[in-house]
Amino acid sequence: MPARTAPARVPALASPAISLPDDVRRRLKDLERDSLTEKECVKEKLNLLYDFLQTEIKNQLCDLETKLHKEELSEEGYLAKVKSLLNKDLSLENGAHAREARGCLENGSQASGAGRRAGMAEANKSPQSASKSSRLSRRRSKSDGETKSPSPRVTRQKTKQTTMEFHFAKGPAKRKSDEELERGSVDDSEEEKELDEKRRRLASKDLVANRPESTKPGTSAEKEERRLRRRTKELLMSPEDSSSEAVPGMRTRRDGDRDEKRPRSQPRDHAAKRRPEEQELEGAELQVSVSDEDEMDEKRRKVECKESPMEDKTKDKKDKVNITGISKQLDTLRCDECAQYLDDPDLKYEQPPVNALFEPEMLTDERLSIYDNNESGFESYEDLPQHKLTSFSVFCQHGHLCPIDTGLIEKNVELIFSGTVKPIYDDDPSPEGGVNGVNLGPINAWWITGFDGGEKALIGFSTSFAEYILMDPNPDYKPIFDLIQEKIYISKIVVEFLQNNPEAAYEDLINKIETTVPPSALNLNRFTEDSLLRHAQFVVEQVESYDEAGDSDEQPIIQAPCMKDLVNLAGATLGRRSSRKRHTTIRHSARVRDKVPTKATTTKLVYQIFDTFFSEEIEKDDKENTLKRQRCGVCEVCQLSECGKCKACKDMVKFGGSGRSKQACQERRCPNMAVKEADDDEDVEDNILEVPSPKKMHQEKKKKQNKNRISWIGEAIKTDGKKTYYRKVCIDSETLEVGDCVSVSPDDPSKPLYLARVTALWEDNSGQMFHAHWFCTGMDTVLGATSDPLELFLVDECEDMQLSYIHSRVEVCYKPPSENWAKEGGLEPEDTGNTYFYQMWYDPDYARFESPPQTQPTEDNKYKFCASCVRLGEMRQKEIPRVLEQLEDLDSRVLYNSATKDGVQYRVGDGVYLLPEGFVFKYLPAPRKGKASPRRGQGRAATRKCVAVPPPRPSAKKAAKSRGKKGSSIKLSSPVKRPKKDVEVVLDDLYPEYYRKSSDYIKGSNLDAPEPYRIGRIREIFCPKKNNGKPNETDIKVKINKFYRPENTHRSTQASYHADINLLYWSDEEVVVDFKIVQGRCTVEYAEDLSESVQEYSSRGPDRFYFLEAYNAKNKSFEDPPNHARNSRNKGKGKGKGKGKGRTRSQASEAAEPEVEVKVQKLRTLDVFSGCGGLSEGFHQAGMSETLWAIEMWEPAAQAFRLNNPGSTVFMEDCNLLLKLVMAGEKTNSCGQRLPQKGDVELLCGGPPCQGFSGMNRFNSRTYSKFKNSLVVSFLSYCDYYRPRFFLLENVRNFVSFSCSMVLKLTLRCLVRMGYQCTFGVLQAGQYGVAQTRRRAIILAAAPGEKLPLFPEPLHVFAPRACQLSVVVDNRKYVSNITRLSSGPYRTITVRDTMSDLPEIRNGASALEIAYNGEPQSWFQRQLRGTRYQPILREHICKDMSALVAARMRHIPLAPGSDWRDLPNMEVRLSDGTTTKKLRYNRYFIMEGDKPKPIRGVCACIQGKTFPCDSPRQFNTLIPWCLPHTGNRHNHWAGLYGRLEWDGFFSTTVTNPEPMGKQGRVLHPEQHRVVSVRECARSQGFPDAYRLFGNILDKHRQVGNAVPPPLAKAIGWEIKLCMLAKAQESPEVKVKEENTQD
Repeated sequence: MPARTAPARVPALASPAISLPDDVRRRLKDLERDSLTEKECVKEKLNLLYDFLQTEIKNQLCDLETKLHKEELSEEGYLAKVKSLLNKDLSLENGAHAREARGCLENGSQASGAGRRAGMAEANKSPQSASKSSRLSRRRSKSDGETKSPSPRVTRQKTKQTTMEFHFAKGPAKRKSDEELERGSVDDSEEEKELDEKRRRLASKDLVANRPESTKPGTSAEKEERRLRRRTKELLMSPEDSSSEAVPGMRTRRDGDRDEKRPRSQPRDHAAKRRPEEQELEGAELQVSVSDEDEMDEKRRKVECKESPMEDKTKDKKDKVNITGISKQLDTLRCDECAQYLDDPDLKYEQPPVNALFEPEMLTDERLSIYDNNESGFESYEDLPQHKLTSFSVFCQHGHLCPIDTGLIEKNVELIFSGTVKPIYDDDPSPEGGVNGVNLGPINAWWITGFDGGEKALIGFSTSFAEYILMDPNPDYKPIFDLIQEKIYISKIVVEFLQNNPEAAYEDLINKIETTVPPSALNLNRFTEDSLLRHAQFVVEQVESYDEAGDSDEQPIIQAPCMKDLVNLAGATLGRRSSRKRHTTIRHSARVRDKVPTKATTTKLVYQIFDTFFSEEIEKDDKENTLKRQRCGVCEVCQLSECGKCKACKDMVKFGGSGRSKQACQERRCPNMAVKEADDDEDVEDNILEVPSPKKMHQEKKKKQNKNRISWIGEAIKTDGKKTYYRKVCIDSETLEVGDCVSVSPDDPSKPLYLARVTALWEDNSGQMFHAHWFCTGMDTVLGATSDPLELFLVDECEDMQLSYIHSRVEVCYKPPSENWAKEGGLEPEDTGNTYFYQMWYDPDYARFESPPQTQPTEDNKYKFCASCVRLGEMRQKEIPRVLEQLEDLDSRVLYNSATKDGVQYRVGDGVYLLPEGFVFKYLPAPRKGKASPRRGQGRAATRKCVAVPPPRPSAKKAAKSRGKKGSSIKLSSPVKRPKKDVEVVLDDLYPEYYRKSSDYIKGSNLDAPEPYRIGRIREIFCPKKNNGKPNETDIKVKINKFYRPENTHRSTQASYHADINLLYWSDEEVVVDFKIVQGRCTVEYAEDLSESVQEYSSRGPDRFYFLEAYNAKNKSFEDPPNHARNSRNKGKGKGKGKGKGRTRSQASEAAEPEVEVKVQKLRTLDVFSGCGGLSEGFHQAGMSETLWAIEMWEPAAQAFRLNNPGSTVFMEDCNLLLKLVMAGEKTNSCGQRLPQKGDVELLCGGPPCQGFSGMNRFNSRTYSKFKNSLVVSFLSYCDYYRPRFFLLENVRNFVSFSCSMVLKLTLRCLVRMGYQCTFGVLQAGQYGVAQTRRRAIILAAAPGEKLPLFPEPLHVFAPRACQLSVVVDNRKYVSNITRLSSGPYRTITVRDTMSDLPEIRNGASALEIAYNGEPQSWFQRQLRGTRYQPILREHICKDMSALVAARMRHIPLAPGSDWRDLPNMEVRLSDGTTTKKLRYNRYFIMEGDKPKPIRGVCACIQGKTFPCDSPRQFNTLIPWCLPHTGNRHNHWAGLYGRLEWDGFFSTTVTNPEPMGKQGRVLHPEQHRVVSVRECARSQGFPDAYRLFGNILDKHRQVGNAVPPPLAKAIGWEIKLCMLAKAQESPEVKVKEENTQD
């Protein structure tokens, strides 16, 4: 259906029947003659007549359709009733047509034949042709009133899409028509008739539509209006008017069967109401009854169905009438022209000015001084006159005041306007001196010419006659016009912001909007997020317009991350401007270029490797790279909703999948791919099965040997069994000996040759053999194609091979690091030559590059020594559990003093970790109820009575019985799981979005967090005896004493909240467990026996516990521990010194307790991209680093670093410029600060800006983003120049998969080329002691001669969903060395642990210093407050949210998992005195099989992709309109306006907490506000004494960009252990050990 059709509207004064065109009548007659079935005939007839039916008939058809779908009416009954309604309507029409055919109209006037033909032709015209015909008749002569053939250029042109010029134009621009209008001759009589018809329609509709705002159905005011309308109608129908002659100054309008005459000075028939003569007509009889008038008013308020109910879209094979496409809206009546709600109290009607003229007559007024007697110039479009328009208002045909910027003009809706017109040179906005105009237009286009003083937008209209520059609106129209000005100004803010911040996140954009002071002309106190969302569609279109004006090689700013989030959140439609047929050509001024950042400064080595990847960013002398990227993210495919059927959709959580793949729907794959495949940043599928390292050859089939090719040289060295060993062999006249390197032919000739070292030569029954120790090429490592094709890597893979597989001898040399390796940084890299070389050993499982092991053969095994076999043998031996040091042989078992497993030695008296299923406790505590108690100020959210309260949680004992007698799966230490809720009784009208909460999963909940390890002390180590009396050493048992944690006692979880996290209780309970479930060793001491305080003891490393009391579970009492518990003299200390894969965190921790105390000096550290200093703070807490230099370009973060590190030199400059100075030999910078020189830096750490890598900022292909990415290049150049002992790079998790892992590969490639040992991994900060999920990619590197650190083992249990830490590179999964996968030493840290002691504050709290008002309540809080007394709490401030956002926060319930879906749909009075509106819902239908299903929504697009977003946006509602609008395709926007859970954890702390941001779960668990700066800092693990700098948003950004200090501390401990291990191997320490033993 067209957007507008004349028959679709029912004019207020139209007759009940409408005349049918002749062609329609002919088609009806043809249907009677066609041999159609009854159903087909009714269907065709309905499709033909639907647009001509009365509104009442249409409504009855809709009701019949609904009954048919509900099966309340049979198909036969439906057809019969439809047929009856059509016949009834046709009979009425036939009667009217017969009367018209006789030439007698209702008022007695005679209609000419030409008039009748024109009327029928007009009814049969399309809307476009009808409007053209009407427009062609509007030009009239202004001198003598005679009609004149109009120029086609002044007819109504195609509507121009409004776009915006963000820079000043020199003058008001005129708009040109997009296409040439049709030319043709139109006779004068037809033009006159059409012009009069147009004027009569406008006047008659205005008569009934222009009611006062207070007029409502049934009131006395409405009755009075009806009385006046009846009298006016009688006046119009009087014979005196119809028979009177036309006099000068009068205009005649013909309405088919009525003629109307009125003076020209009267603008509309409103004047008829004011004439005193009307009082004399009060008692006259009317031809139209009151009941008829009431019925017509009711029809006028109803919404007409726009589509035929008989339209069969699905074409079902079943023989049923399938009716689709009808969206029957209930409870909402909308204008059929402007689509505004008629029951909206804010709906206003146009009030015409007094003594107003129509447009052609008004333009001839001398006060405007536009026309003269010669009209030749007016024939040109370029000469359209321009005037000023003030005191104006715009309205539709029904008189409703309408905005001009909502797309009505683009949809062919005729908007007309009135006001006072003034000359173009008049700048006075008052109406004085102007000419009043009424029914001006219709508006063909509106535009923006610039800004008046940079604040107020200059807006203009264009009609077929003139152009008008707008000044001040009419008081009634001012609220609407102010919104237009507001959206224009916001668009200006957004575009200017994106020019300089193309990688800004959504939160950054909101920050810009909220901190911009509105201009005084807008009469606003502040802009809010709701302001941006309200005008999102217009903003998006203006950004697209700005991009179209840019150069083709510039990346569009519409791809900015914040714009993508805005499009998704607000449901804006991209590409709407280009899809419209009518648009305005806007002259854009020169686009403001982005500030070009400095190019990356690199060393020559790094430059050679990164040149191909970052060629546009790295400074070079050759020509610019001319590759251009195609645009992506703005096409229609990107905006589609998920299909729910493809493989990617089935893995999504909302379709019942696991959500691990994180792949986009296959139907939403953007066709606009980038130039380089490596530039894509899609999350790589994370659930790929781990592929084992392939063996080079499998000797299942023996290759037939040619003995003439192969011959032994010399005598055999030794005979060992059936093997006879040789030193040399001749193959194809080439001599090979043990130790040579060879190439080996693969079974598949298409594969490249394999390379190996020959470690043994022998002959046995299998033939002539050799043992191959394989090399690994760079292609087989994580480096992939970025590796040097000549570089090989040693691997622990070897194989016995037949000599016939040897292809030839090859040269492979070992390149050890040079003696002056640290001094060679920044120099020209050494040429690798043309031969194969190796310098690293590679672990294919962990992707670790290490220095080759220094394993030397003995004299006895030189002829068959294989380093790989030795290492693999050692690891296998370490993995096998063994018992050592037999103590006693008893009847049924043999006791031992120690046992080993995985290279760790356990002795009697040691504390050990056991898996949670190792044993259960006698006392099973009852779970703590999680019901939140109402607090002051909770408001209506606390009295939500319509939702049933969830039942209390069952006890753990009952759960244990249901799961098994052992109860081993109970997780006592974590918050007990909530049972599945009973069916809740929710009032849909009050809580319309609650139905979206169908999933039981609550983001940020610890319900699935595993239990921490069980802890015990070894009493006995024994092996049971076999039947033969010998001990079964394969079955090792351990008897232990249980330790209780506070949460395992009857005090339950509340006790663990207040107690130290490493506090235990001794127990005399004993249990025997398998040695296999022992997970590691820990230290458990009686606190009274310590020679230091508990705090000092605990701070000396992880895995340290203490106890003060014993717990008696039987009596539920705490007692003094027995003497045998206090005295652990039997405790032994093992020294597991395993290396390689077998090394674990427990064994590494032993190095922290050397028998000879070794002190290491702190590393001199340079922190690049330091931010406020989270990474350095963690290293300082670990006691292994002293940050002497820091580089941070952002001033607030640099100042914060200075505050917390007063002894450090902070360079607030571009890191590239500093490196240039250092490489040039400078000693100081321009500020006189001393620059670090070669040899000064021992630890280089930093986190290059991650906006380009972060999954939260999906668009990362712009130039500025790639510059930030190229800061990785600068960081690596720092490493190459300074050559520190240790190197650490921290970034977001997506760093490892960004650009198909290309950046990761190149980073590792650079480090390997420099000679560094290196590895990478992903760590979860929540596992190291913060109440936050934050996955971070870490790259570690160690210089030659140092030990490469391991990744720290997790210290705390955490939610398993957030602990997927494997990395997939080139379809191969890599894992880190972490072995604690299912549990950990300590319980999880919760939100309650983090911030329950902080004082209560309100929304917008700004006091920088307040009192604590209480003691710390948890162990974590005591750690953050520190040991020193600190009465002042700093930075406990929160953002001041707008009144509407504050009201929404007040109405979010306090229950866990609450978010925007729990908001009530109600009117609420805001703090600023205004009142919100209720969100309007309409009813639509979607097809489920053959039947339509009614659904509720805020927009028609809920029905599917084919339905456009045609519903007006609603604002100032408690439930944000945009969330239900787009929720179905965005996982229901789960978490927005979400509350934190006391027993849960924070989402990733972002730089700006916004309730509708990426991490929308930012509301306090009990208070109605967003989290404060200090609460965010605590979620990161910053001590309370840590200072921040700047305003509140600066502080939030500093915290959000920082590395959590607890995570940095754990990494620092590992580096420190490597330093200690190296120090213990030094000759000085060995001498001390020997002296100690003596």
